[in-house]
Amino acid sequence: MTSKKETPWVSVAIDGPSGAGKSTLARAAAEKLNFIYVDTGAIYRTVGLYALRRGADPKDEAAAEKLLPEIRVAMEYAPNGLQRMLLNGEDVTDLIRTQEVSMTASAVAAHRAVRTFLLKMQREMAETRSVIMDGRDIGTVVLPKADVKIFLTASSEARARRRWLELQRRGTPKEFDEILQETVRRDADDANRAVAPLRPAADAVTLDTTGLNFEESLERIIEIIRERIGL
Repeated sequence: MTSKKETPWVSVAIDGPSGAGKSTLARAAAEKLNFIYVDTGAIYRTVGLYALRRGADPKDEAAAEKLLPEIRVAMEYAPNGLQRMLLNGEDVTDLIRTQEVSMTASAVAAHRAVRTFLLKMQREMAETRSVIMDGRDIGTVVLPKADVKIFLTASSEARARRRWLELQRRGTPKEFDEILQETVRRDADDANRAVAPLRPAADAVTLDTTGLNFEESLERIIEIIRERIGL
């Protein structure tokens, strides 16, 4: 499907549950298409890390909102195109990838004040460049007029197994059943939150990668993008 565009910039929204491979696939697709990759999950993880450091209850919206004036979140891109996250000037790219930060990020992301605080930053990135942006509500809230919307998913068991293998490779293994329980719990938290719940946009293409490997998933994503924008 093709359409006339008013600007030369292309915006691609990729949403989906935790562990669906959004970040890895979106980054690879952006590299192949020469787009900028924006990992919005990393932005929320950065806020979650600050809440952890301050000892705030991430489920307490008033406590989370009180922290916002103290937080400066910025993104930089390394020469290889990788996104680096800065928290009050500190590079926290590696520090935000723990499971504890992941769960905290899910909690703070449920608060309207936090989402409003970060919304402008995310939208501005799509106004001056072609982007592939991934998260939980990109196609429904952040970029509702995105040129391409993809809802990337996989079974909870497949996503938990991917996470289990990732932790094995990092040398920080956890029991598979524990990871599966965390995956199911986070799915429920994300889908049932009052503000911007996880759900596919009405005009999104749903791609289930349960039975696909990385290369097959990437090929399908690029096919969808090219079909939608006529590349």
